[in-house]
Amino acid sequence: MNKDNLLILKSPEDLANKFADQLMNWVQNHSEKTFHIAISGGKTPDLLFLAWAKKYPDSLLWQKVNFWWVDERMVPPNDPESNFGVAQKLLFSQISIPEGNIHRIKGENTPEAEALSYSAQIQKNVPQQDGWPVFDLILLGMGDDGHTASIFPDQMHLLNSEHNCEVATQPQSGQKRVTLTGITISHAMKVCFLITGSNKAERISEIWNNPEKANLLPAAHIHPGNGVLKWYLDEPAAMLIRQ
Repeated sequence: MNKDNLLILKSPEDLANKFADQLMNWVQNHSEKTFHIAISGGKTPDLLFLAWAKKYPDSLLWQKVNFWWVDERMVPPNDPESNFGVAQKLLFSQISIPEGNIHRIKGENTPEAEALSYSAQIQKNVPQQDGWPVFDLILLGMGDDGHTASIFPDQMHLLNSEHNCEVATQPQSGQKRVTLTGITISHAMKVCFLITGSNKAERISEIWNNPEKANLLPAAHIHPGNGVLKWYLDEPAAMLIRQ
């Protein structure tokens, strides 16, 4: 891993505020009319949504940002577990963004049908390279088990799927999800991991310091071929990284 692509912030709030400004800078300097970003769910993105809503509620830049999802639980949009539902409450309802710029995974649909439908939407709307969509930015988190998106350690085949989207199964609950696949993620121009908390420190240490253990963690297998990979960590998440 290249430490030049590592940024360590003091707290989750510092990380969220720093990244909120960074994204708006990237959007402002983006030469195309549309900026395609895929977002994740979780506590750290929630803080990011709040920061965007507070600092940039009326920014004209939202007119060019198209939001997609890295993954979604197969629940209705008003369910508390819906990634879209949380983003709608914390961000979209608070900013000036056209409704057509929000492309949600429909968790109320059957998983297999929605994986196909969402894949087709991506293929139609996101710029392509070699038959794969090229997102301008994909935001990822990481679970305690090293999973990212909804690619879990017992479903590593999703890293190499030839489809844009697949159905994944949460190992403990059996809950179905739709997720972007590893190759789709790795075709993005920028991929940024946003990770906070001491409960992530052991997995982060393995990814940065132990190639053998890292090989078993989905998050360690994300390598944008033509883009940039950046890691944004807070101090507790980074505490076991050897400097």
